[in-house]
Amino acid sequence: MSRALVIVDIQNDYFPGGAHPLYEPEAAAAAAAGMLDAFRASEEQIVHVRHVWDAPDATFMRPGTDGIEIHHAVAPRAGEAVISKEAPNSFLGTTLERTLRDAGADQLVVCGMMTSMCVDATVRAAADLGFSVSVAHDACAAPALTFGGVDVPAPSVHAAFIAALGDGYAAVASAQELAGG
Repeated sequence: MSRALVIVDIQNDYFPGGAHPLYEPEAAAAAAAGMLDAFRASEEQIVHVRHVWDAPDATFMRPGTDGIEIHHAVAPRAGEAVISKEAPNSFLGTTLERTLRDAGADQLVVCGMMTSMCVDATVRAAADLGFSVSVAHDACAAPALTFGGVDVPAPSVHAAFIAALGDGYAAVASAQELAGG
């Protein structure tokens, strides 16, 4: 069994000063960076995914802006795969599945932003494709949301999505636990 780390959309727009800041992205990025260091040290597969929203109505992740860049805390090194995507599901219309299969990865460790959108869609798709999936709950960040006139705080959004993923789609653990293998 071979593991791969999939870092989803830890991009500048999600940090303070960006076009769509999330709740405590710095803590999530620090946890992700710790896992990234461990995967690099063990020479396991690493894939960086970045969202590109190239549409006239795009409000963030726009080409040509600093916001689209992968955050320095988890910046890719030479030789690490970087895959751009246009949809929440990191597999849809990309080479992610082929990259992982070619590397022999059958176990994925996923982290990133946003818990409620791209992390959720990617984890569910990975499980549907037959990968064994783990999510580093503390290496993900979410926004606050509103539904039906109810404001849902970001920590509650994050907890609800992580709980749902842990209920059938993925094993959920801390970044530190997953870094150890």
